[in-house]
Amino acid sequence: MASVFEPSLSTSRPPPPSQSLADSLPSINFGFEELRDRMARFTAKFDAFIEQGRKRVLEERNQFRMNVAELKEDQRMKKKDIEIIQLKTNTYQQTMAKEAAETREMQSAIAALSQQRDKQAAMRDALKEQIAATQRDIEARLAAQKAHAAQMEAQARFNVPELDFWVTNLCMRIEGAGAEDRLKFVYTHVDEKNWEREAWFELSTGSREYDVRHCRPKLEREKVERVLERVNETRELAVLLKGMRELFVEAMKL
Repeated sequence: MASVFEPSLSTSRPPPPSQSLADSLPSINFGFEELRDRMARFTAKFDAFIEQGRKRVLEERNQFRMNVAELKEDQRMKKKDIEIIQLKTNTYQQTMAKEAAETREMQSAIAALSQQRDKQAAMRDALKEQIAATQRDIEARLAAQKAHAAQMEAQARFNVPELDFWVTNLCMRIEGAGAEDRLKFVYTHVDEKNWEREAWFELSTGSREYDVRHCRPKLEREKVERVLERVNETRELAVLLKGMRELFVEAMKL
């Protein structure tokens, strides 16, 4: 294709002598129509490119906005889920702490009850042992009292004349001492300076062993214990009556 600025073939020849100078100038074809057509096509393509780019940008922007909205929605939902999970976690922790406190309280109560049960069991066993010991002691005392009563009853039948003999010969009389298990023995003629002066002692018969609780005048306890030892060994009342009279006579002399 020939250039639009290329001169025609007529310019290579000199003008004929009959033509003017203007007619002799070369004819130039600038190709405006073709250029206009090419520019139009370029403009259409450029406009189409711009339009496509604009659409693509709008689509990408819309897609970006949708993605951002979805991300924000996801973030909001996740934040809400996190808050719910945190609330559940707090509730669970509070429940666990409460259950742990209740467990400790129950364990403490169980330990206290166990300790109280063991203590009561020990007290029960001790009471059982004490009751058994008391029962054995009661039975032993009852047996001893029965034996003593039987012995006293048997001895009383034979000692009445003997007792009268000692009352007469030892110058004494027997009185009550204000209690069922006590007798008061009163002596006279124990003081050589005053035969009417009295000396007495109280005999306790509440147990198997005889015991002198009170006496007037006062006697040395060791001497009284020696007399009681002989009486409790022999179980003869005459030993007591004679021994106590001898102690009173000795005390009156002093």
